Amino acid sequence: MRTDTARGPGIPDHRSAGRYVWWLVVSQRGRVAAGATYGSLWMVGLMLPPYALSRAIDEGLVPGRMPVLLGWVAVLFGVGVANAWLAVMRHRTMTRIRMDATFRTVRVIVAHTLRLGAALPHKVTAGEVVTIGIGDVGVISQTLTMTGPGVGGVLAYGVVAVLLLTVSPLLAGVVLLGVPLLALLVGPLLGRLQGAESRYRERQSGLAARLTDLVGGLRVLNGLGGKDVFADRHRREARALRDEGYRVGAVTSWVQALGVGLPTLFLAAVTWLAARMAAQGAITVGELVAVYGYAAALVVPVSFFIEGGYDLTRGLVAARRVVRFLRLEPPAAAGTGDAAGSGAGDVPEAASVLRDPASGVEVVPGLLTALAAARPGESAAVVDRLGRFADSAATWGAVRLDEIPLPQVRDRILVADNEADLFAGTLREVVGGRRDRTEEAIGRAVRTALAEDIVRGLPDGLDSAVEAQGRNLSGGQRQRLRLVRALLADPEVLLAVEPTSAVDAHTEAGIAARLHRARAGRTTVVTSTSPLLLDRADRVYYLVDGRVAAVGSHRQLLAEQPGYRRLVARGEDEGGVDEAGTDGSGEDLTGTDSAPYPRPEAPVTKEDA
Repeated sequence: MRTDTARGPGIPDHRSAGRYVWWLVVSQRGRVAAGATYGSLWMVGLMLPPYALSRAIDEGLVPGRMPVLLGWVAVLFGVGVANAWLAVMRHRTMTRIRMDATFRTVRVIVAHTLRLGAALPHKVTAGEVVTIGIGDVGVISQTLTMTGPGVGGVLAYGVVAVLLLTVSPLLAGVVLLGVPLLALLVGPLLGRLQGAESRYRERQSGLAARLTDLVGGLRVLNGLGGKDVFADRHRREARALRDEGYRVGAVTSWVQALGVGLPTLFLAAVTWLAARMAAQGAITVGELVAVYGYAAALVVPVSFFIEGGYDLTRGLVAARRVVRFLRLEPPAAAGTGDAAGSGAGDVPEAASVLRDPASGVEVVPGLLTALAAARPGESAAVVDRLGRFADSAATWGAVRLDEIPLPQVRDRILVADNEADLFAGTLREVVGGRRDRTEEAIGRAVRTALAEDIVRGLPDGLDSAVEAQGRNLSGGQRQRLRLVRALLADPEVLLAVEPTSAVDAHTEAGIAARLHRARAGRTTVVTSTSPLLLDRADRVYYLVDGRVAAVGSHRQLLAEQPGYRRLVARGEDEGGVDEAGTDGSGEDLTGTDSAPYPRPEAPVTKEDA
């Protein structure tokens, strides 16, 4: 079904939950107006059969005038057919309104998720996003239902009041006062429901986040023996969520019971009063039937009033969560506003030095630079600043990074995180990214990352299916595929965090040699404490407490820095390659082979070893 969102969702008003819901209404004002029209005509149409029935009784049946009776029966039949058509059109239109609101909110959330990018995990939990996408979106769209029958209910209420005035001012007064009284009786419950619903939603998102963490780290937790601890915690939180759900259910049951019971009691009271008046001769039999019909038909709009209040309460709770998510801003967003006006001349046109004043690291263009630190988080923090994933005073040439338009930074500087997501798809799609890659380019990147065994080991090669997050691959295979993807992107500046931490020494030596050759003349930064990778770097920065303690080649630092020597000594005995680029067995790990995926000496991962 086509919706207005095919032209784009528009710019949401996230100043408050109410404004966001109103934005969803005005974004499809034509459809909402049509739904309100159909709903109003349908509601008013429900009040006409009692009137026609009363005329048929008083003017046709009682005096025995058959032509008049048949005439009113025909009117009653026509009104019924018209109401059936209006009901179908109302329901169809309101379904479209709900679907448009659902898709519009989903597209807004997805677009904002993309804007947040890598900052998303630092701003909100995965459970929060899942709860919004699965639960809150549907609740918000259901709220828009009140724009149709809600408007019609008000008009029907007024029509019934006018019709009853022609029968009895007393009955009209009872109806006019009774309907608002019903709303007042339900009002306090709606306030309690809003509070209970908010607490339930918060617990629900927290439990979803816990479950996501549990599933994502199941293998690690099982290895550490912590699976049962987290499972027990999940069970406790699930019980707390269940108890909160019971509280929500208790209030909801009262609201729904009153939504059905109060209109029924109201109908009984009006009918009893009308019957007494008919027995006293104050109104005719036909008018008695009409009053009963009006009161019975009025049950529908009254129920819609109560249900609409219930939906609006839940919708505002859900919209408040969406608004809170839309207000999140990436850390570097503050610098992008003025960037457009800084002029293209401020953006480095050619390769320029990247500087991180916080650590003292300077990345010279065209070199393979390595960052070594006892705490991996310190070198990763430097990469985050140089890649503009964290606020800093880092510069690129003579310009601060946060003064350059963010899209230009992303196009030219790529941060290859060791924990970057792998999306489901074919192997070709996983490593290719957003652009189509040639077979030759993919082959070069695969050889550089020493990932030929992955392609060869899968049943359909590059066309084999890879599960989300690479669940059907080992840790070392996932790491090498991330490196293949980064190499295929061929950025001007590649910042790779621990690109070989999950592979064995033989494979790591081959990757280090081939990476240096493949990125020759391009700016590359890697973080590592492996001597196999550090020995291939043109320049190594030794970091202590997040600051540069020494800089030089790997061999210089080994000779001059005892702390550096102790840091990397643990990897010296793990294996290595000689000056010729072999592992001692004579196998070349640096050259390029003519075969698409040559058969190396079966590199394995640390997990497999």
